[in-house]
Amino acid sequence: MARPVTGILLMAAGVAILPLMDGLAKHLSQVYPVLQVTWARYLFHFLLLGGLLLWRLPVRALIPKHPGLQMVRSAFLLATTLCYFGAIAYLPLANALAMAFLGPLVSTALAPFLLSERAGARGWLAVALGFAGTLVVIRPGFGHFHWAYLLGLGAGVSYGLYQLTTRRLSGSGRPSVTLFYTAVFGLAVLSLVVPWVWRSPDPGGWGLMLVMGAVGALAHFLIIRAFEHAPAPMLAPVSYMEMVSAVTIGWLVFGDFPDAWTWLGIALIVTSGLLLILRSGSGKA
Repeated sequence: MARPVTGILLMAAGVAILPLMDGLAKHLSQVYPVLQVTWARYLFHFLLLGGLLLWRLPVRALIPKHPGLQMVRSAFLLATTLCYFGAIAYLPLANALAMAFLGPLVSTALAPFLLSERAGARGWLAVALGFAGTLVVIRPGFGHFHWAYLLGLGAGVSYGLYQLTTRRLSGSGRPSVTLFYTAVFGLAVLSLVVPWVWRSPDPGGWGLMLVMGAVGALAHFLIIRAFEHAPAPMLAPVSYMEMVSAVTIGWLVFGDFPDAWTWLGIALIVTSGLLLILRSGSGKA
């Protein structure tokens, strides 16, 4: 099997199971505080990924380069996770995920100011399309707006900043070690605050939290391996398959199915993302 095909299959598998983690987080957030659910996601991600890395790598390989920038990057990912888990506690999975898909648009809009990179006409068109799609999904002023969309927007913005710092760190170390460092940071920060909202889980709750962390760790591991086999422009369109899985789980488990306006907004956001991918692949403005 050709290596690019292997990468595409790994990416497809990773993004297909990510909404399983989201569905478990949505279910758990009906019983436990979002802070506690997010803490559990980081705890089991840390334990499982840490065990895997210790098995594959020497301890010295786990020491991150550029620790200050790694900490900033980890903070943005923690903010993304908190906002996203908070959003899915109240919104359908597909709607919240559409907001998170704004991350690439945010990074494109801010790159000229933070990385001195030109967005170009196609980049700004993508940003405008994505913004229009966001307005269609949340429909402010039309009786459909829910305050949790603000959390979804926060997840998209913080994810865009996370992508910018990830680009600054590109080539500075193993992606798996960088991912592990984000787990260490998130677990450390949340462990300071989770005692204030703690609600003791029953055995079933602990089991679901373990599965949630395992699914998240597996999904990200598959995505990391995908980039070892295929280039980013080839894999980026595959990431939108996550929406298919999110819609399916939201419909079958929670009875949520996007209406026509939400589908239109999602289509605009996905189209804007594909425009950015084409721009990146062609190297043109």
